[in-house]
Amino acid sequence: MKKILCSLALAFAVLPSAHAIDPAAVQVVAPNEIKWVRNAAGTNESAVLYGDPTKPGPYVMQLKWLPGNMSRPHFHPNDRFFVVVSGTWWVGTGEKFDPETTVPARAGSYVIHHAKQVHYDGAKGEECVIQVWGMGPGTSYPAEKK
Repeated sequence: MKKILCSLALAFAVLPSAHAIDPAAVQVVAPNEIKWVRNAAGTNESAVLYGDPTKPGPYVMQLKWLPGNMSRPHFHPNDRFFVVVSGTWWVGTGEKFDPETTVPARAGSYVIHHAKQVHYDGAKGEECVIQVWGMGPGTSYPAEKK
């Protein structure tokens, strides 16, 4: 047993140490360092990773949809691009809100919201995290017909 412990200690001693990288060249943000902010309605949380979605220019952010929450029909003036990071994101189209007609986009799926096209989306029975990027401002306009 003593030989095994000595061998393990030696193996760890010769492993290369972590090297620092130049943050001007590469930025790494660990999941526990991402700052999430809950929206006023309490339906989701967001974390801006790059840029400012309220201003002109590119942005990247993550949205965490809480179970049982969906947006109402709306559209955006610019294309928006998504990857489902975890969970299942439910997406639907049209001016009439009908969560039963939404289709699942599971983790790993890629989704595009085309500019000025009406859609709605959200989470059903589980939390869902999506990453979105686009050109700001990331304005949303209601489009529901009752």
